[in-house]
Amino acid sequence: MSDTRRRVKVYTLNEDRQWDDRGTGHVSSTFVERLKGISLLVRAESDGSLLLESKISPNTAYQKQQDTLIVWSEAENYDLALSFQEKAGCDEIWEKICQVQGKDPALEITQDPIDESEEERFEEMPETSHLVELPPCELARLEEIADLVTSVLSSPIRREKLALALMSEGYMKKLLQLFQVCEDLDNREGLHHLYEIVRGVLFLNKAALFEVMFSDDCIMDVVGCLEFDPSLVQPKKHREFLTKTAKFKEVIPITDSELRQKIHQTYRVQYIQDIILPTPSVFEENFLSTLTSFIFFNKVEIVSMLQEDEKFLTEVFAQLTDEATEDSKRRELVNFFKEFCAFSQTLQPQNRDAFFKTLANLGILPALEIVMGMDDLQVRAAATDIFSYLVEFSPSMVREFVMQEPQQTDDDVLLINVVIKQMICDSDPELGGAVQLMGLLRTLIDPENMLAPTNKTEKTEFLSFFYKYCMQVLTVPLLASTVDEKNCKDLQEGSTKINPVCPDNFQTAQLLALILELLTFCVEHHTYHIKTYIMNKDLLRRVLVLMNSKHTFLALCALRFMRRIIGQKDEYYNRYIVKGNLFEPVINTLLDNGTRYNLLNSAIIELFEFIKVEDIKSLIAHIIDNYYKALESIEYVQTFKGLKGRYEQEKDRQTLRLNRYRRDARTLDEDEDEEMWFNEDGEAIEKSRPEEEFPESFGKYMEAKKGAANGTNGANCKPVTSPTSAASPNGSPAKSATPPATPVVKTAMVGLVDYPDDEDEEDEDEEQSPRKRPRLGS
Repeated sequence: MSDTRRRVKVYTLNEDRQWDDRGTGHVSSTFVERLKGISLLVRAESDGSLLLESKISPNTAYQKQQDTLIVWSEAENYDLALSFQEKAGCDEIWEKICQVQGKDPALEITQDPIDESEEERFEEMPETSHLVELPPCELARLEEIADLVTSVLSSPIRREKLALALMSEGYMKKLLQLFQVCEDLDNREGLHHLYEIVRGVLFLNKAALFEVMFSDDCIMDVVGCLEFDPSLVQPKKHREFLTKTAKFKEVIPITDSELRQKIHQTYRVQYIQDIILPTPSVFEENFLSTLTSFIFFNKVEIVSMLQEDEKFLTEVFAQLTDEATEDSKRRELVNFFKEFCAFSQTLQPQNRDAFFKTLANLGILPALEIVMGMDDLQVRAAATDIFSYLVEFSPSMVREFVMQEPQQTDDDVLLINVVIKQMICDSDPELGGAVQLMGLLRTLIDPENMLAPTNKTEKTEFLSFFYKYCMQVLTVPLLASTVDEKNCKDLQEGSTKINPVCPDNFQTAQLLALILELLTFCVEHHTYHIKTYIMNKDLLRRVLVLMNSKHTFLALCALRFMRRIIGQKDEYYNRYIVKGNLFEPVINTLLDNGTRYNLLNSAIIELFEFIKVEDIKSLIAHIIDNYYKALESIEYVQTFKGLKGRYEQEKDRQTLRLNRYRRDARTLDEDEDEEMWFNEDGEAIEKSRPEEEFPESFGKYMEAKKGAANGTNGANCKPVTSPTSAASPNGSPAKSATPPATPVVKTAMVGLVDYPDDEDEEDEDEEQSPRKRPRLGS
């Protein structure tokens, strides 16, 4: 349909009293058999789908606002609005509505919802009483006028009549002229009456009155009247603020006078609503709904007018990216774009789509790289807000831009790395900006919004890009604040224990917690890429160093990271944890915590409970073989005894299976065919032996049995450091010098082997340390 007169936007009012855009289409009025009456139909211009089907009810109050708006309520809490592209189309539909209801199209509202008693009284009134009789507009009658305006607010019909009276013969303008007289005479009583009058007129909630009151000629007098609140000792100075303090800055000269006037008007009306008028009570909350709509549709018009002015936007971007632009000027330009993006939220989806694409084509993302790297905190904050609008609108658009950067720029100035560095360097003690940026990063790396059918490779390509160019930047603070195992041992050779977390102040702990939260998100959603990164960088070992932090919330973040890894139930992760003895720092923290019943204790217990419930055999065998001696005294939960029970059950099952196969093998000697079957399948039977399925745990178990049979307790065994405990020079774990299947004797730990002299040593330890149980490796 090419008729632009009938082109409309459909809006609905949400619970927060804000208008939500439901789409753009073309409106028509036709008889609908199902609804049994003339109805308004709006079909989407994109696909012809039905956006609105509303019967014109004889009892519904329709209101015409600003020449291009028709507003009404379908139900008690369901308001609708049609915003027409052209006034002519609005007039046509308005005439049709009035025709159905039998009303005069000259009216701005067809009727008000009223109760039965008031409706009966209204019907009894003579036709000549359609207007309220206003007193003459004179200084001596201001009190009488104020009383009249205040008295009608409780009656919808009387409000309508008063509004019609105020619009007739320029009465509203005459009242505002009296304000100038009262102020010149310093007539405080008259000024107080004018405050009551203007406030009451605003509560009449009539768009036609707003058009008069908010015109250039009248709006400052309206603000002036609202300065003289009778409850205040001294009047406020709102006009002084609007004319002197709040100066309108044109970052680029606006040549369109209508656009400039609309911007001025919108700012001042917003100021009246937010600053001057008191917060409406429960009974007054609907009195200013038309004022809210007035501001909303003004903003829509401003954004549309600016967006259509290509010359203006091009000039703004040219100055924003020009190196010669002064910092103060660039600050103004960034703040302009921040407000511009905020206003764009009033646009309908397809127009908002075109708006952000226009900004992208003009170079908003390269411009953000420049301003987010500036020293000015206000500029960086405004740039972050703009970036958040872009990410929330289209993460794919941002990802597409950043993946094109490595071809022409250094890693240090990549947009995502600039964002990460700003997050890391946030000077706010509460890290408010860092929290916001972390949320934006999580949106960008979330695979859930990478599933666009038009670009099925986006997930693979972007994650490969992120882990190649950005992940190393994100983990710098984590690696810089933790000491690896080898250096930690060197530091602790003396008698004084040195905290391997450095620095361990509150702000650093908050930052590391944010980084860990993002890494934990990666473990859950990225699988392959993060797994490769963790193992290549031996990242979990460095994260678990944070279990030593004096800040419990950071230790919990480190534990949550490990818990999420174990929650993947991935045997690659499990082998990595086992070979690196990575349960040791967790168990040490549990022992250090003693008998205190707190969140840290519960979180650690839950970790082991999960392993027990999910029956993760490789981890159960590793925990029981290496740490059960230190854990068996914990009896306030049954978790560790349950782990031991799982371990024993698996061992018995393996032994039973092995014995059964051996017994079956002896009976097969009687039959030649069965002998051949045994020989053919012997290899498969051998694979199920416990020493092959659990090589380390079974090897230790058999060595312990041999030691017991020979009358020794293993005291002559020398501790052998696990090959993965020392990092290679490039930061990745050194490769094992022994074949994977060869059992390796793990690092010996006091308290895990039953030495004869342990009791005396433990008594001495208890006297020297307040711990309830000894640490592993102490």
